[in-house]
Amino acid sequence: MAFEDPATNMTIEKRHALSRRLLLGAGAGSLLLPGMGFAQSAFAQSAGSNDAINVSGAQNAPIPIAIAPFTDGSSNASQIGAQITQVISDDLSHCGLFRPIDPLSFVPNSMANGVPVFSNWTILGAQALVTGSASDQGGGQIRVEYRLWSVQQQKQLQGTAYTTTEANSRRIAHIIADDVYQQLIGEKGYFDTRVAYISVAGSPTSPNRRLAVMDYDGANNRFLTSGQSMALSPQFSPTSQKLAFMSFEGNSPRVYLFDLQSGQRQVVGSFGDMTFGPRFSPDGASLLMSVSHGSGAAIVKVDLASRAVTELTDANSINVTPCYSPDGSKIVFNSDRDGDQQLFVMGADGSGAKRISFGNGRYAEPVWSPRGDLIAFTRLGEGGFAIGVMQPDGSGERILSQGFLVEGPTFCPNGRVIMFYRETPLHIGHDSTLVTIGIDGFNERAIPTPTNATDPSWSPLLS
Repeated sequence: MAFEDPATNMTIEKRHALSRRLLLGAGAGSLLLPGMGFAQSAFAQSAGSNDAINVSGAQNAPIPIAIAPFTDGSSNASQIGAQITQVISDDLSHCGLFRPIDPLSFVPNSMANGVPVFSNWTILGAQALVTGSASDQGGGQIRVEYRLWSVQQQKQLQGTAYTTTEANSRRIAHIIADDVYQQLIGEKGYFDTRVAYISVAGSPTSPNRRLAVMDYDGANNRFLTSGQSMALSPQFSPTSQKLAFMSFEGNSPRVYLFDLQSGQRQVVGSFGDMTFGPRFSPDGASLLMSVSHGSGAAIVKVDLASRAVTELTDANSINVTPCYSPDGSKIVFNSDRDGDQQLFVMGADGSGAKRISFGNGRYAEPVWSPRGDLIAFTRLGEGGFAIGVMQPDGSGERILSQGFLVEGPTFCPNGRVIMFYRETPLHIGHDSTLVTIGIDGFNERAIPTPTNATDPSWSPLLS
């Protein structure tokens, strides 16, 4: 098995052969963070732990929440306020833990001197209320104020003000939604994040694969590479706005770093005949990757400062798709050392490898949850491809989603949602879509992208 022509990408037939044979995790085959010069001031103390709502209960019965329009009367600010209101509503709705109440049902004159008329919100069944405003400060600046209220307790839980540029209005909305999530659920949200992925366009037999990045909900898409050379397997650093990815620029498989703040990229190196799936260590100081040697592949660690390479496994078998545990003490990977593709966990130094997958089928692409409690994986069995999770010792395995081809799981920062990509066969070629799903297997949603998309990698929280 070999890539056909790295400069022109491999054929779809070989792409599928690669995926089904090894599931290697190489997938299907000037960007500046918004300048957030905002000032914050707390209007009230945040809610204590007694105000948090049990997540399991919220999943079974999403929290009814009212989100009042963020408007102040001026046309420009009203448009921005309407967008902020919609983004907050979409964020809370899409996570599956909240049920925004239809604004058409709101009772008129339900605010009096900046304080809710709680009886008007109670009759709607709202347990929580978000109010706020967006005002034009001139010079392209806006001021956004927001308050979160407990309708049941008839008190304010949180209030914050932001001053920033109009271009940052969507991000402000994500930050507010994260705050609402944290105040009511009791843990950090995941809305102020980005996702790196591989954009796939062009001919099915010679696709153009570009590195791209977007907000977690598909907005603000940017292409980071031209597509002249195939890009694969992007991974976000857990500590900085940097991406590691594979590229065949110059007809040679090499690992690159892309700095999202400066827009610059640098070569990490070329390691052996073929390199697969670079992943950062929890401290962002090194990369794990798989390097092929002959008919096998070894897992190696590359120190990003010195470029020193440490081999953690031999290449007597195919050892691929390594991923650190959140504390950096262990590594999960897949290997055919037992005769078929299965998942193993070993120490960070490569010692004590132990098999953890024993179900029917072949396992690959393991990813450790940021919470440390689950490992997501791709499984290929009699029913086709599936995305699932199991506990780090291999127990509690459950399948979340299945399909013709589903691959590439990645966790959101709080570990409650997984993103992956789903391929659907067409008359000619296939359609490839990014999808999110809760770790309970509910609330599967497609994420819009301008082209077909594969190999998602979820960033840490930006704020």
